[in-house]
Amino acid sequence: MSATAVVVHSARVVVPMTAPPIADGAVAVRDGRILHVGDRSWVVDQLDAAGRPWTERRWRGALLPGLVNAHSHLQYTGMSGVGRRQYEGFEDWAAAFNEDYARPHDWRAEAGAGAVASLAAGVTSIADVVTDIEAADVLREHGLGGITYWEVMDWENAAWESHGRDQVLDELERIPSTPGAGLSPHAPYSLDVAPLLELPDIVRQRGLRLHLHLGEAAFEGERIALGPVPGFEGVDGVGHTADWHLANVPSFRAMRALGFGASATAFVDRLGVLGPDCHIAHGVYMTASDRALLRARGTTVALCPRSNAVIGLDPPPVADYLREGSPIAIGTDSLSSSPSLDPMADVTALHRIARAQGYGHRDLHERLLAAATLGGAHAMGLAVGPDRTGHLAVGARADLAVFDVDARTVPDALAELVEDGAGRAVATVVRGVVRATDGTVHIGTVNTGSVHTGSVPPDAVHAGRARGDAVHAGSAASDAVHPDTHSPTPVPEETR
Repeated sequence: MSATAVVVHSARVVVPMTAPPIADGAVAVRDGRILHVGDRSWVVDQLDAAGRPWTERRWRGALLPGLVNAHSHLQYTGMSGVGRRQYEGFEDWAAAFNEDYARPHDWRAEAGAGAVASLAAGVTSIADVVTDIEAADVLREHGLGGITYWEVMDWENAAWESHGRDQVLDELERIPSTPGAGLSPHAPYSLDVAPLLELPDIVRQRGLRLHLHLGEAAFEGERIALGPVPGFEGVDGVGHTADWHLANVPSFRAMRALGFGASATAFVDRLGVLGPDCHIAHGVYMTASDRALLRARGTTVALCPRSNAVIGLDPPPVADYLREGSPIAIGTDSLSSSPSLDPMADVTALHRIARAQGYGHRDLHERLLAAATLGGAHAMGLAVGPDRTGHLAVGARADLAVFDVDARTVPDALAELVEDGAGRAVATVVRGVVRATDGTVHIGTVNTGSVHTGSVPPDAVHAGRARGDAVHAGSAASDAVHPDTHSPTPVPEETR
């Protein structure tokens, strides 16, 4: 394809996220960027008026921005046996996880299998938390967007001061800067105060991003503690809520042992962890005050309802997040705690949970779709800037996902996507290149068109529903609308 060639991706419904949904819409793409978005007839008119040659892919169904998985651990794709079971709580699940983790694993290959499954599901960007360096390059290798977050955990204050800081700085240098890098302080209960204080500074000095697990375990929720704080009887200003910092506690667990009841969210906020350059995963055990802190700091929460259910946790308070206007995104977590890497299955779960929690507003479909796209991009700082994604707008990266829906009206199509969208991805486009069609992922040197096909590992994504697309070559004199038709599955080239 020449540097100036234009491909028009059209569909019965186009959902830009930052503009109203479009019936019979189109997205024109050139050099991996979006050139036009709008009614198909208008897009074609613009190209014809400018004398630009174009080709068209007419997709069946709905065209969205590529999905953004705002929390995952791709390297655990080979641990799906853990995720297929049901647990009675966090400690029960952690025991099964640790047993499997200790076995031999090819983390690089298993992360690659997770990347393939993600592409098949319509995912184009991922917040990938990496624990073993062998898996650190998977996003770049598979041409995905997002951020690789190096996970930091199990550091006590003394060890951090003596060698932990230097070790993490060395490890951070090994994390690829493409597509993006960051640090993931694992959780408030797995790190002492010193690393929790310093890790945000390390990230912010380098202009990187933060991502941590927060409010996932019931232990992290706010507690009401009664009686004097041991060792601080009569000390002015020491109470059981926000005054824990006056006691010079070394860790969240030590704070709780002293009898303080502050939540994990309040704890990390006091240490300066939260902010617009940070997003959290789970957010299940959050009070109204905790959720208000997240909003005040500009911190998005990535909700992972199916993972919570497998572990045996409560469902996230999605109705409260929506009513209060909190920024939300959607994550699958890993196959060690989730049935698949298809974010649309989590969208459907959140729809069910929100309705059960009493959320009755008519905007639920659009807001959950936005969470799975624009919300995830916003969480990682990818919704703005020269390489922006998560929405269909002029100049944005041409990351697209196509879903097979039969509905003829926009409201019905959105309802079908949200309430039954899992396994319906029929095409994934990353930077203007078709990377997956009908469950087959095209892997290789994605910038040159040299490709081979990859299979999707079992359990990683729901089976796709095969649909073809029509390819039409246009010129300055051709703008006819072509009906939805079937053709053989196309090769991942934008022109023929």
